[in-house]
Amino acid sequence: MSGYPADAMGLDPRTKSALLWGVVGCLSFLVLVQGYTLFVEPPLSIARGLAVGLAVGVGATIGAYVLEPRIAARAADRPER
Repeated sequence: MSGYPADAMGLDPRTKSALLWGVVGCLSFLVLVQGYTLFVEPPLSIARGLAVGLAVGVGATIGAYVLEPRIAARAADRPER
């Protein structure tokens, strides 16, 4: 056991990475909506913005979990320059 809290909760590094990418995706979307709202009329209500932000976060989590091994394998097979 390495002493990290994620190990105690049973999260492997791949799952932890995917969840963190999901959080980044969700927060990035919410920041973009808020920035747009500062300059133009709000495109979404607060509730819809949160719902879409959560959907973006879930999509980013799933995408990161599925694509991470493929990208890592592709990077490992790449010849060095």
